[in-house]
Amino acid sequence: MNTRSSKAPARALKKSGPDVTNPFDPSHPRIRRAFRKGLLQWFGRNKRDLPWRRRRTPYRVWISELMLQQTRVDQVIPYYVRFMKRFPSLKALAEAPRHDVLKAWEGLGYYARARHMHETARRLVQSRKGRFPASYEELKSLPGIGAYTASAIGSLAFNLPLAVVDGNVNRVMARVTALDEDVRAPRSRALIQEWVDALMPPKRAGMFNEAIMELGALCCTPRNPDCPHCPLRRICRARQQGRSESYPVRNPRKVRPHKEVGAGIVRNRKGEILIAQRLEDSMLGGLWEFPGGTRENGETFKQCVARELKEELGIEVSVGRQVATVRHAYSHFTIELHAFFGRIRKGRPRCLHCADYAWAPVERLREYPFSRADLYIVERLEE
Repeated sequence: MNTRSSKAPARALKKSGPDVTNPFDPSHPRIRRAFRKGLLQWFGRNKRDLPWRRRRTPYRVWISELMLQQTRVDQVIPYYVRFMKRFPSLKALAEAPRHDVLKAWEGLGYYARARHMHETARRLVQSRKGRFPASYEELKSLPGIGAYTASAIGSLAFNLPLAVVDGNVNRVMARVTALDEDVRAPRSRALIQEWVDALMPPKRAGMFNEAIMELGALCCTPRNPDCPHCPLRRICRARQQGRSESYPVRNPRKVRPHKEVGAGIVRNRKGEILIAQRLEDSMLGGLWEFPGGTRENGETFKQCVARELKEELGIEVSVGRQVATVRHAYSHFTIELHAFFGRIRKGRPRCLHCADYAWAPVERLREYPFSRADLYIVERLEE
């Protein structure tokens, strides 16, 4: 999302002309006082004691922000604590093998973030002696750090005047302004960004960003918002209308594509399981999986497994009984994964369309980083 300094938005709002459909004025003294005084006072009384708020450093801010994107705070806390115990410093992260980093990230999803994070750590240690740059543009130039993350690190670690807009902030602003447009539309996103830019106190950027996000998490919740105790209740249009839960407006999403996938659980004479490592530049790159792929038109799942293992590892297999069916949703599509036992009839595994392969006994499978869908199969095998 586009993030700009809070010093420019007042002019930007005037240039765009009057907004007849939503004449919200962030420069109004009453509105500005509610956000810059009332909201910050509320935050001082109600903020949660979260591990990344203790001993705040650019490194700790960075890791927490990467983990918190698309993930709830209560889910992130145990991951963050374990991650910091395993990689207490940027240097420790940079020196760790990629395998260990992916394993520590396992279950959080969006594994490209973990790969970019590892690359950024190595780059900072090699070229900047382990120090984060303190400017927005330099932060944004690092692998995996976009506008949102650069603004978060800049404001929380260096107190730069950069407004951060996430789902909680969108909800708060959509209700305060009674924004009758889809909050995900480009125009709505631009409006909300301009409003938050204009409302943010330049010298207290970090606290303001945390405060408005905390308000969305604790008070201005998606359902049953605690309007009577909200510090913005006197300026909130949605509350005045008695329609808080009608905002933010979201048009129906398109139905996500669905994929049917077959996977092979191939055992050798020792009872070890054949696993393959995904190519680095593929989705879930660097993770391990039970080899397989998408079923083609007219194929049975058993035929799919046999074809995929020949294409991926160069082996011919006899496919046996089904082990498990896994249904999982990713951000842009859903899958139904059917896993089958198999044995090699001909050939030896070799890397045709994978980065590596290994034979692992069931009790050692968890030493490898897997996606959530494959972890479900691991659980079934352990049973």
